[in-house]
Amino acid sequence: MISGIGISDIGYALNSLAYLVLLLLLLTVRKSGVAKHMLVLASAVTLVWSLSMIATLFGPISLSRLLNMDAVKQLVWLLFLASCLQDNFTSFWQIIRRPTTFFILLPGLITLLLPNLFYIDPSWRYLLLIVLALEVLILLEVMYRQANKDQWAYKPLVLYLGAIHLFEFVTYANATMVNQVELGYVAARGFIYFLLIPFLVVAIRRISHWGVDIFISRDVVLHSSLLLVAGAYLFVMALAGYAINYVGGSWGATVQIILVVMSLALLASVFLSNSFRTKIKVFITKHFFANQYDYRVEWVKLTKALSTNVNEPDKVYERALLGMLKAINYDSGILYKKTNDEFEPVASVRPLQENEHNQALLITMAHHCETNPWFIDTSEYQVKPFNYQGLQLDRDILREWGYQLFLPLYNNEKIWGVAVLAARDAEKVSLNWELRDYLTAVTEQVGTYIYHHEAAKDVAENAQFAAFNRMSAFVLHDLKNVMAQVDLILANAEQHKHNPEFIEDTFDTLVHTKSRMDRMLKQLTEKKTVISGEQATVKLSTIVQQVVEQRCQGLLPLPTVHVSEELSVNVDNEKVANVFYHLISNAQQATENNGQVNITLTKSISGKRQFVHIEDTGCGMDADFIENRLFKPFDTTKGNAGMGIGAYDAKDYMSSIGGSLKVRSEVGKGSCFTLAFPIN
Repeated sequence: MISGIGISDIGYALNSLAYLVLLLLLLTVRKSGVAKHMLVLASAVTLVWSLSMIATLFGPISLSRLLNMDAVKQLVWLLFLASCLQDNFTSFWQIIRRPTTFFILLPGLITLLLPNLFYIDPSWRYLLLIVLALEVLILLEVMYRQANKDQWAYKPLVLYLGAIHLFEFVTYANATMVNQVELGYVAARGFIYFLLIPFLVVAIRRISHWGVDIFISRDVVLHSSLLLVAGAYLFVMALAGYAINYVGGSWGATVQIILVVMSLALLASVFLSNSFRTKIKVFITKHFFANQYDYRVEWVKLTKALSTNVNEPDKVYERALLGMLKAINYDSGILYKKTNDEFEPVASVRPLQENEHNQALLITMAHHCETNPWFIDTSEYQVKPFNYQGLQLDRDILREWGYQLFLPLYNNEKIWGVAVLAARDAEKVSLNWELRDYLTAVTEQVGTYIYHHEAAKDVAENAQFAAFNRMSAFVLHDLKNVMAQVDLILANAEQHKHNPEFIEDTFDTLVHTKSRMDRMLKQLTEKKTVISGEQATVKLSTIVQQVVEQRCQGLLPLPTVHVSEELSVNVDNEKVANVFYHLISNAQQATENNGQVNITLTKSISGKRQFVHIEDTGCGMDADFIENRLFKPFDTTKGNAGMGIGAYDAKDYMSSIGGSLKVRSEVGKGSCFTLAFPIN
């Protein structure tokens, strides 16, 4: 029974915690593969082995438990090394089925199973564990030699497993000589494993074909480093206290207590100092990282700061300013927009006191940045003005102004505005090369965010004007048609004013005209391009006949209507009448007086479409005109007499009801417009 090893519990507990963290990091790796599975298995078994050695949890360590758990751990690491001898394994079972793996695992299986089946003297078990340690060292050499150009990547793994199993070899070699396991070796193992685990982490990061990319944030490294410094500090103080206690006689214990208490107070005061922590962080950043910022984290943070959907321009500017402040942990600033060579504040966060020299300073620095696209650090300017050649600023006014960073925002290589930032309560940063590059990316992103919202605002305003212009064009088009009907009445009034039928038709036309005028007024009032009418199931021949008789009699040739096959359709009567009038009127205008305009109604073979063919013998159109101009709004061949939206409006309406409008035309022979109405 191995007991009385209280200090070993601390070592094994630390090692258990370290392997638990490593196991959790491995489980967070998204990419799955043999290497990850083998690392998870080895780490999990080592974690269980380490926990089993904690006497506080499982009682005093028996010799049988010690030897069995060591054999299990060695067996798993042998399996891990067997998987490392070849880099093209695709599954765990592929490793197991390999004959070489069997021979590698055979000594470990004998060491684990044989003592549990037969009684074997402990000295022989020590010898078997020595053989396992030697086997691991031999496999490490083989793996390292065959790594060739990847030896640099495998070196930390060789150091980790080599140091551990060399210690195992020494432990059991000593046990073989004295016929027992020394307690000191058992107590030290937990600390040795714990101190060597960074080599395993570095190896995991280096060996690229494993594909196991574990991530450790800078904050963890920083805090771990601070803990390491604290541990080293306390270790030195403990040694000093031990020395004093050793040579100090009766006074030694008292002096030791005083020294420990004062050292703890000093350590606490140092670590509570913000400037000290900042210096430590800068030191770690400079010497252990290629970049000062973890750009993945910083970019996500900036994106979140700008991602809120805000429509009010003032809020957009405020969020942009907050994004820049949070990027460097500053707490005060103003965002200015340049208008007519002056800078107008559009957002502020905890601004400093207003200064009468604000505009002069901003204009001077902006002029400098127009020719030298560079950020300005006013604190640096105070002591190193030669870094900003050509910039002349009054240092007293600059000191009174209070803002440290001047960050211009460029749009198309011209200054859109500037942000001035100050560290009221936070630590000031120094504009080194990396911070300048980082702030360049931040200001580019913030600038894009601002320009996007300003452009979206302009697009929305332009869309409103475009909608109003579109509405006006349709109203004018309808008004022109109403005037054509009034002209038709006046043209025939003198000849037919005593004809009762003419009078009746005139009143019908006036009622229709009033209805159209009301419709146009409603469009203007509600600011809508199209006012939907009532849908009704009708015969299209009825609507066509009314349009021909009431609205198309003022032009020659007079249209003729032919009904071949007809089914009822569901349409807006008024809107369809306008579509027919536009197309029939255009056909009349394109045809000589002695020509023909024929309107024929048929249905499709399937019975799901009602066709209306408007065919003329006029001048016709070429393919280029049909493709590029016919349905283009505001493009007309009639000069000031037309609006150019009749054909466009007809096609747009047919599409809106699920129908279609197709054109067939030949120059000099005429045209045929075919309207296909869906039958519900």
